[in-house]
Amino acid sequence: MNLSLTQKLAGVFAALLLACCGASAWLQVRANAMHEKEVVQDISRGLAAYIARTALREDQSALEPVALRRLFGELMVVNPSVEVYLLDDQGRIHGHDAPAGHLVRDRVDLAPVKKLIGGGALPILGDDPRSASARKVFSAAPLRQGGYIYVVLQGEAHDRLAAQASRNAVMRTTLWSMALVAALGLAAGLAAFALITRPLRRLTLRISQFDSGGGHVVRADRPPESTSGDEIAALDAAFSQMAGRIDTQWRALAQQDQERRDMVANISHDLRTPLTSLHGYLETLSLKADVLSREDRQRYLDIALAQSAKVGRLAQALFELARLEHGMVQAAPEDFSMVDLAQDVLEKFALPAEAKQLQLRAGVPPALPAVRADLGMIERVLTNLLDNAIRHTPAGGTVEVDLAAQDGKVAVTVRDTGPGIPPALRESIFQRPFPSGGAHRGGGLGLLIVQRMLQLNGSQVRLVDSPVGTTLCFVLPAALKGSGLALRAASL
Repeated sequence: MNLSLTQKLAGVFAALLLACCGASAWLQVRANAMHEKEVVQDISRGLAAYIARTALREDQSALEPVALRRLFGELMVVNPSVEVYLLDDQGRIHGHDAPAGHLVRDRVDLAPVKKLIGGGALPILGDDPRSASARKVFSAAPLRQGGYIYVVLQGEAHDRLAAQASRNAVMRTTLWSMALVAALGLAAGLAAFALITRPLRRLTLRISQFDSGGGHVVRADRPPESTSGDEIAALDAAFSQMAGRIDTQWRALAQQDQERRDMVANISHDLRTPLTSLHGYLETLSLKADVLSREDRQRYLDIALAQSAKVGRLAQALFELARLEHGMVQAAPEDFSMVDLAQDVLEKFALPAEAKQLQLRAGVPPALPAVRADLGMIERVLTNLLDNAIRHTPAGGTVEVDLAAQDGKVAVTVRDTGPGIPPALRESIFQRPFPSGGAHRGGGLGLLIVQRMLQLNGSQVRLVDSPVGTTLCFVLPAALKGSGLALRAASL
C-alpha cells in the first residue's frame, strides 16, 4: 500500500495519540483509585481501635470463634463494605465471618499493619484474606490480650459495587473523554501536518515538473523566496540553485553543440572551396598539359600551391584549436621581454607589409617591465593578430603595436586602419565561426585560437572601440621583481 508522507505521519501521530490517551486515562483512573483509598483509609484509620475498645470485652469469652463470628457478622451488617478479622501475633487468622470457601489466605503479612500503627504515609495496602494476590486499604489495632484487629475497608461487596459503577458510568465517561480528546488532537494534528508538508508537496511538484526533454530544461515557476529557516525551505532553495545551474549548463552545452555543428558546416564549406579549386587546376594541367603554354602551366601550379597551402593552414588551425579546447595544451609561464618578442614578430611581417604598401609602427614606453606568460603562446597570439590586421588593411594603411605599463601589468594593443568590424559581428568575433544568413559570423579560427591561448595565460583579448579600423587589446601580468630579467626601454 503506497501512502504519502502526510498519511504516514498522520497514522503515526494517531497511534501515538491513542496510546497517550489510553495511558492518560489509565493513570487518571489509577490516581482516582489511589486517592479514594487514601481518603477511605484516613477516615477509617481508627475503626479497628474502636472495635477493639468497645466491641471486645477484656475477658476471653469474647475471643471465642463462635462469639467472634457473631460479633463480626453484626459489624459487617452495619457496614457491608468492611471485613473484620482477628489476627494473632504472627498474623495468622483466628477469627472471621467470611462465607465458606471465600477465605483464601490463613495469615496476613504484619509489616503493613505495623507501618499503619506506626503512623506511615497513606495509603498503605495490606493483604486481602479473600484473595491470593490482592492488596487493599485496611484499619488495624493491637489487642491487650495479644494479636490484632484487622479490618479490610473495601471488601468484596465494595468491589462488586465499584465494578458495576465503573462499567456503567466511570468507564463510559473516561472512554468518551478519551475519544473526544483523541478526535480533537487528531484533527489538529492533521491540520498541522497539512500546513507543515505543504511546502514539501510544492517542492515535490516542482521536482516532478523538472524534466530534460526536447533539448532544453523545463522548470516550474520558482515560488517566492521563503523567509523561514526550516529544513524544507533550505531544501527548496538548494533545489532552485541546482535547477538554475543545471539549466545554465544545459543551455551552454546545447549552445556549444550547436556552435560545433555550425563550425563543422562552415569548415566543410571553407575546405570545399580550396579543394575544388585545387582539383580543378590540377585536372586542367593533367588534361591540357600539351596545349597549355609554359606561363599558363606555371600560373596554374602557383594557384594550386596557394590553395593547397590554404587547406594546410586551415587543417593546422583546426588541429591546434582541438588541442586547446580539450586541455591537451597547458601554459608554461616564464619571464620574458615583451619588447623583444614584439620586435621579432614585427620583423617577420616586414616583407608582407611592404608588399601591401603598409606601414608597421610600434610604441614602447620607457622602463617597461618584463611579463610572465607562455612565450610560445604569446608569440602565436601576436602573430595571429598582426596577420589578421595586415590581411584586412588596404594598401597605404597602417598597422600599429603599442606596449604600455598598466597597474602592474603590460597591455598589448594591435590596431589597424582597415574597414573595421561591423557592429552586428562585434559580440561574436571570439566565438566559433558559423554561417548565418549566407554570411560567416565569428572572427575566424585565428581569433578563436588567440582567445583560448590567452585564457590559458589568465588573460583575454577584447575589442576596443575606435573611430577607424579595428583595435584589439590584451593584458599580461608583469614578472615578479627580482626575477633577474632586466627592464628595458626600446623604440622599434
